[in-house]
Amino acid sequence: MLSCLMCITLTVLGAVSCTGRNPANKNPAPPIRLGFLVKRPEELWFQNEWRYAQKCADLHGFQLIKIGVPDGDKVLSAIDNLAAQGAQGFVICTPDVRLGPAILARAGTYGMKVFTVDDQFVGPDGTFIKVPYMGISSLQIGASVANALYDEYRKRNWRPEETAALAVTFDELNTVKERTDTAMETLRRRFFPADRIFRIPEKTADLPGAFDAANIALSQHAEVKRWLVLSINDEGVLGAIRAMENRGFTADTVIGIGIGSSLGIIEFRKRQITPFFAFCLINPYKHGFETTEWLYKWVSAGIQPPMDTRTPGTIVTRDDYVKTYQDLGLQDLLLPQQAAQAGEGGS
Repeated sequence: MLSCLMCITLTVLGAVSCTGRNPANKNPAPPIRLGFLVKRPEELWFQNEWRYAQKCADLHGFQLIKIGVPDGDKVLSAIDNLAAQGAQGFVICTPDVRLGPAILARAGTYGMKVFTVDDQFVGPDGTFIKVPYMGISSLQIGASVANALYDEYRKRNWRPEETAALAVTFDELNTVKERTDTAMETLRRRFFPADRIFRIPEKTADLPGAFDAANIALSQHAEVKRWLVLSINDEGVLGAIRAMENRGFTADTVIGIGIGSSLGIIEFRKRQITPFFAFCLINPYKHGFETTEWLYKWVSAGIQPPMDTRTPGTIVTRDDYVKTYQDLGLQDLLLPQQAAQAGEGGS
C-alpha cells in the first residue's frame, strides 16, 4: 500500500514538473509599460521631462514609451499605439487642454490610467477636470519674477518716468496666464507705476512669437529708455530681448527675467553679458521623474497619486546658477551636450 501511495505521489509531482509551472503561476502579471506624451518634443523642457522619466523607468524596471503629440489627432493615435503595445497608463502634457474629455474617454476604453503634467485638462464648461495633475505654482513663480525685477530696477536707480515693464503674454492657457497676471499685479503692489506696465500678447508661445509681439510694443512706446521684461517662459523673454537688442538696447538698459530650466543657461554662458538677467528655475526632475513614479505606483500597487501638485520656482542668475543646479540634483543639465541641445530648441 505504501509503495502504491509513493507511486501516485511521484506521478503527480512528475506531471507538475512536466508542465513546467505551478497552478499559482498560470497567469503571470504582464510587464509594466507606461507612456509619456508631450506636446512639443523638440523643446528642451519636454526632452528633460523625458530624460528624468526614463531614469524612473530604469530605476523601477518598466518600459517607458515616449511619443510627441503636437495635435489632437496625434494624441488619440498615440493612445491607440500605447494600447497596442500593452501600456497600462500614461503621463501627458496635452497640446490642447480642451481635449481632456476625449483623452480620458479614449484611455478609458483601454483601461489605462492618466496623469496630467504642466497643462490641466478643461471640461466643456470651462472648469478643470479632476485627474491627477502636476503643474507649477504660477502665483509663487509670477511673484518671484516680479520681485526680482523690481529689486534689480531699484538697485540700478532707474528713473520711473524713463522706465517701463513689458509683459509678453499668452492667455490661451490659464497655467501661464496666471504667471504674467501675478507678476504684473506684484509690480503694482511694489509701487511700480501701473501706467508704465505694457501688456502685449504673442500669437505663439515661443521665441519668434515673442519677438514679433515685442516689436509692436517697441514701436508703440519708442519713448521708453529702459525696460523690465517678463513673460510666460524663457522664450518669451528672450524673444523680446532680441527685438530690443535690434533697436540698440543692451544689458545696461534692459532687465529680463525668464521662467524655465535650460535655455537661460545658454544665455549665461555667453561671453558678453546680455539683458537676460535671471530666470525662475522650474524643476524638470519633478515633472518627469516624480509624475512617472506616481503613475508607476498607481499601476503596479494601486497607490492613488495626489490630485493636484504645484512645484515652486527658484530665481537664478549668472552668478549662482551652477551651485543652485547642483544643490537641486540637476547637475546633468549643466553638461556641455545639454547646452548644445538647448541652443537648437528651447525649454
